[in-house]
Amino acid sequence: MSSEFSHLVFETRAFLNELAENNTRDWFSANKARYDAELRIPAMGFLDTIGADLERAFEARPTAKLFRPQRDVRFSKDKTPYHLHLHMLWSTPPVGWFLGIGRDYLSVGGGIMGFDKAGLAAWRDAVDGPKGGELTEIIADLKAKGARIDEAELKRVPAPYDKTHPRGALLKRKSMTMWFDLSDQMVAEKGLERATLDAFQHLIPLQLALRDIA
Repeated sequence: MSSEFSHLVFETRAFLNELAENNTRDWFSANKARYDAELRIPAMGFLDTIGADLERAFEARPTAKLFRPQRDVRFSKDKTPYHLHLHMLWSTPPVGWFLGIGRDYLSVGGGIMGFDKAGLAAWRDAVDGPKGGELTEIIADLKAKGARIDEAELKRVPAPYDKTHPRGALLKRKSMTMWFDLSDQMVAEKGLERATLDAFQHLIPLQLALRDIA
C-alpha cells in the first residue's frame, strides 16, 4: 500500500547507512540539505499526521518532537557526533508514543520512559494493589499480540515489598514501555501511517492504565 510516507523508512536507512561510514561533522554538513529534504521534512509531516490521528483516538492533542541528530558526547567514550537513528515522540503526559527508525529496526512503542519520584511511588502502589492484576492482563495481552517489553531496571524487588511478590517483575521496573517491531513487509502492505496507528491502537489500554496511575 503506497502512502505519503512510503519512502521515509527507505530513505532514512539509506542516509543512516552512509552516515555510519562517514560519521563526521564535515560529511553531515555537506549532506544537510539532503537530511532536511529526505528525513527531517517528511518526518515533521508524519508527526503532524499521526498527531491528528492520536488526538481523535486518545482525546488528547499530543506535543510532537523529532529528536536531534546530534549526539551528546560530553560523557561518552564514543565521540562520533551523530545518531544512527531517526526517533520521534508524541507526548500526551504522562505517557508518550514513540517511533524509531534505525538501520536495522523499525519500532513503535508507548508508555513512560522513566517514572519521576511521585510516579514511581504511584506505579508501585498500583502494582501492589488491585490494579496490579489489570496491568498484568494488559501486558500479557500485548505480548500475545506480538509486543515486547524491555528488561526491568532493578535486579531485586525493592523494599518494602517481599522478594517473592507475585508481581515482583513489575515492581523492579523504573519505566514502563512496550514495543511493536514492524517488518518491512508490514509497512509495504499497510503503509507507515496505518502500521503505526494499528500498533498505537493496541497500546491504548496500557496508556490509559498508566495515565490513571502516574
